[in-house]
Amino acid sequence: MPRKLNPIITLTTDFGAADWFVGVLKGVLLGLNSSLRIIDLTHEIPAGDVKAGAFAVMAGCQFFPKGTIHVAVVDPGVGSQRRAIAVETKHYFFLGPDNGVLSWALKRERVKRVVVLDNEAYFRRPVSYTFHGRDIFAPVAAHLSRGVSITKLGPELADFQRLNWPDPILSAGAVLGEVLYVDRFGNALTNIEPDLLKMLGSRRFRVRVGRRPAFPVADYYQAVRRGQPIAVLGSSGFLEIAVNGGSAARRLGLEIGVKVKVF
Repeated sequence: MPRKLNPIITLTTDFGAADWFVGVLKGVLLGLNSSLRIIDLTHEIPAGDVKAGAFAVMAGCQFFPKGTIHVAVVDPGVGSQRRAIAVETKHYFFLGPDNGVLSWALKRERVKRVVVLDNEAYFRRPVSYTFHGRDIFAPVAAHLSRGVSITKLGPELADFQRLNWPDPILSAGAVLGEVLYVDRFGNALTNIEPDLLKMLGSRRFRVRVGRRPAFPVADYYQAVRRGQPIAVLGSSGFLEIAVNGGSAARRLGLEIGVKVKVF
């Protein structure tokens, strides 16, 4: 039975808004399927930051209708021997370089098949060594949106590249985690989820970053005075560190990989 077509494609890139790159992606997509709805998940991933791209795709993909095609192009290895892949899961399709940028989203999905994108019949020709987003990922996504089977795009793979997911550690009445993403507000999103905090018992929690004084976990940012640090269980589903009215990244010196303790 032919699959039901869903004309939604999301884009996650590190292209920014200053240049023409995102517009060109959309032009290629619409040139092949003018009925598409194209959603910008984000184009502000720091240049070449595959982990930040992986977190953004993971945090955002789940809110889209079944059949949505998620395209992620954070690709410092473009033009090299790294593979381009498409993945079909129970709910979605994912396209991107095989560098781990899809792996955190796929960790939460039931993967049905993975293929290498090597059927040039679905590429834009000629293929640039520096812009596979335009010449491979966008046209392949558009063909998928028109009903082309993923099995026609290339041979199946047994697996794909995975970024290490740093599991938090429950130890001596505390949860030890780390920062995985910093958003434009300067909020630092960690790998600590609510269920893990519940294992500490029902009580008030405090957070410590490095040797700085501990600060509370609360329900909302303004639970502390302006300029003071706070931790909240954010909309991403993870504990995030913030400063009321300010940037936790600047105020506390937070960046990806910084260790966080909740006790």
